[in-house]
Amino acid sequence: MNIEDFDFHLPEELIAQTPLKDRTSSRLMVVDRETGQVEDRQFPDILGYLQEGDCLVLNDTKVLPARLLGTKEETGAAIEVLLLTDKGGDEWETLAKPAKRVKPGTVVTFGDGLLKAVCTGVSDHGGRTFKFEYDGIFYEVLDRLGEMPLPPYIHEKLDDQDRYQTVFARERGSAAAPTAGLHFTEELLERIREKGVEIVFITLHVGLGTFRPVSVDSIEEHEMHSEYYSVSEEAASSIRRVKAAGGRVIAVGTTSTRTLETIASEHGGEIVAAGGWTSIFIYPGYEYKAIDGLITNFHLPKSTLIMLVSALASKEIILDAYKHAVEEQYRFFSFGDAMFIKPTDRKGRTE
Repeated sequence: MNIEDFDFHLPEELIAQTPLKDRTSSRLMVVDRETGQVEDRQFPDILGYLQEGDCLVLNDTKVLPARLLGTKEETGAAIEVLLLTDKGGDEWETLAKPAKRVKPGTVVTFGDGLLKAVCTGVSDHGGRTFKFEYDGIFYEVLDRLGEMPLPPYIHEKLDDQDRYQTVFARERGSAAAPTAGLHFTEELLERIREKGVEIVFITLHVGLGTFRPVSVDSIEEHEMHSEYYSVSEEAASSIRRVKAAGGRVIAVGTTSTRTLETIASEHGGEIVAAGGWTSIFIYPGYEYKAIDGLITNFHLPKSTLIMLVSALASKEIILDAYKHAVEEQYRFFSFGDAMFIKPTDRKGRTE
């Protein structure tokens, strides 16, 4: 498959620049994965599509204030560093900008010397590895100096930093928010529980793998970057129990999807407690083993994420849905509206 197969026209004005005042006030496009039929709803209407005995799986990763603005010690040049992955021992995999000014041995200081970083290596994807030096606790220093790492297509200032966190975020370590989860409030989650839906939390720390662009024409040649995930025994047993009872597993976001599909792919379709690094790349032709339905936002053209949702329905159905979204002026990307790809029951019908 060619990368151009996943392109679509997106007017720039449809890229949401700020979150809506109420998390649940976004729109919801409901897509039948078999027929391609589309329904235009509001996000709280998701309640009507969830059934007693279903399982809703959410990613509880917490976004770090991972954007650091510093200066090159030798020249005073401005350097921006985006923390991606904690490698241990105060060493982090990062993206640096401008990268050409940062070579092994380069020293960057932040906050008048409160934090110092020495470049220790250059990675295959063009990133930089830094070892950090500081007094005290790293995350406390980061809270003082770091900024929320909003995606590059968002140009407006975010007044409330918590709006780029889900209300259930608790496991810090992410370089970006699992944005499908931004639509939920505690009140909506409680109403979902009251309906008899089991809510399960898993963790995937969003890193380069999720937002790295595809730079090859043939998508089969694209290599995903690894991201860390963790699923507890409590979460795994809940999902197994729902599946055994004939319930449906509905993932909230592509990160939850990739985590569950990684585990299922490595354990014969079974969901078990596990943790580690995943570089799974899901695109049409992939056979889903863990999830039945998906709540997700609208993704960038030619991205690995639109390929993932195209594998759950089909490329034709998803691109038709995206065309409808553009015509109906849905809001796109991180602060945008949501899509629900409805599960298929065991008889092959969508509910």
